[in-house]
Amino acid sequence: MKLRLAITLGLLPWLCIAARSKTAGKFEQEYTKFTSSPPLKLDDSLYEQLTATPRDFAIAVLLTALEARFGCQLCRDFQTEWDVLGQSWAKGDKKGNSRLLLGTLDFADGKGTFQKLMLQTAPVLIFFPPTTGSNAQPDAQPVRYDFTMGSQSAEQVHDWICRHLPAGPKPKIHRPLNWVRLITITTAVLGAVSFFSVASLYIIPVIQNRNLWAAMSLITILLFTSGHMFNHIRKVPYVSGDGKGGISYFAGGFSNQFGLETQIVAAMYGTLSFATIALALKVPRMVDPRKQQVAVFIWGGVIFGMYSFLLSVFRVKNGGYPFHLPPF
Repeated sequence: MKLRLAITLGLLPWLCIAARSKTAGKFEQEYTKFTSSPPLKLDDSLYEQLTATPRDFAIAVLLTALEARFGCQLCRDFQTEWDVLGQSWAKGDKKGNSRLLLGTLDFADGKGTFQKLMLQTAPVLIFFPPTTGSNAQPDAQPVRYDFTMGSQSAEQVHDWICRHLPAGPKPKIHRPLNWVRLITITTAVLGAVSFFSVASLYIIPVIQNRNLWAAMSLITILLFTSGHMFNHIRKVPYVSGDGKGGISYFAGGFSNQFGLETQIVAAMYGTLSFATIALALKVPRMVDPRKQQVAVFIWGGVIFGMYSFLLSVFRVKNGGYPFHLPPF
C-alpha cells in the first residue's frame, strides 16, 4: 500500500506536466490552422475539444446559420464582419501571444451543439476564457455577446473581446481595400469632370446670370417670410371654419396661421415686390412718355391697393391695430 502511494505521488507531477503539454500543444496546433485560414471552421467534435477544460487559452465561437434555407439575414450580414475580425487577428498576432482562437460553428456542422445549448436563434457569439495558466480568470464561465441591436461591426466585437482578455497590445482591425467602391468613385469623379468640361460653355453663363440668382433669392425670401417653415413645424391646418358655416382664411393672433394664409401672404409680398421692381427698372426705360406715365399710374395703383389689403390682413391678425388704408 505504501509502495503504491509513493508511486502515485511520484507520477502526479509528471501527469500534470503531460496534461499541460497536451493543452499547450492543442492550442499551437489549432492556432497554426487559424493563421492559415481564419477564422477556424468548427464542428461538434472540434467545438467540444476546444471548449473543454482545463484550457490555458481563450476562444470566441460564432454559432451561426448561413444556409439560405434558414433565412438568417443577420447571420449573413455579420459573417463578413466576423471574417474581417478573424483575418485581422491572425495577421496581427502571428505568434499567438494573445492566446485567443476565433472559430465559426455553422448549424449544418454543429446541430448537436445547438441542441445542447438549446439555441433557438442565431447568430450567437460566446467567449470562453482560459481556466488555467497565468491568464486564467476567477470566473471562467462563458460570456455571451448581445446581438439585440442588429448586425455589429468588426470593431465593436473586437472591443468586446479585448475587454475580456488580459491587458496588453491587441491586433487592430485592417479592412481589405474595397475595389468596387474605389472604381465606382473614380469613375463617378472622372465622369463629373468630363461632363463639366463639355457642358461648362452652357452651364457657366446660367450660373453667372444675375437675374436667375435674383429670382431665386426673391422666391426664397418670400417663401420664408410668409411663414412656410412655421407650417411645417406646427403642422397647421390649410383652412378653418369661421363658426358661421363659412371658411376662415386668416387665423387671429400672431402665434396662429393657416396654410392658405401663408400662400396669400406670399402672393401679396410677391406682387408688391414685382410692382416695385417694375417701377424702379422697367418704367424708366420706356421711350414713350405717355406709356411711361400710364405704367406709373398702373404700378402705383397696384402697390396702393395691395398695401391696403396687406394692412387689412394685419388688422385681422392684430385686432387692436388702429390704422387702415382705403379701400380695404
